[in-house]
Amino acid sequence: QVQLVESGGGLVQAGGSLRLSCAASGRSFSVYIMGWFRQAPGKEREFIARISGSGSNTSYADSVKGRFTISRDNAKATMHLQMNVLKPEDTAVYYCAATTLWETRASSFAYWGQGTQVTVSS
Repeated sequence: QVQLVESGGGLVQAGGSLRLSCAASGRSFSVYIMGWFRQAPGKEREFIARISGSGSNTSYADSVKGRFTISRDNAKATMHLQMNVLKPEDTAVYYCAATTLWETRASSFAYWGQGTQVTVSS
């Protein structure tokens, strides 16, 4: 098992930046493919980005491509999401998650953090 804790959320103006972090504890971090999801009120949980265990492969949702960057530091068992050029529609609770599958469906991720709120004001 792996336990995940997100941090770094907050309130930012449109066009600004935030960096989310996900700290992992438990079983070896590098065996997991890690992902970021978000959920806005009244909407389904949405895939944002994923990164392979080694960090060599990444992929993004079209809605964030070119603005968000996912990264990981296996030595520190942490993952980050650098979010630039934020828009009001990026407002949501952001979750980090872990899986052993190269999937984007939320149901494929077995472990989840508690979430961190990101609010982008216009």
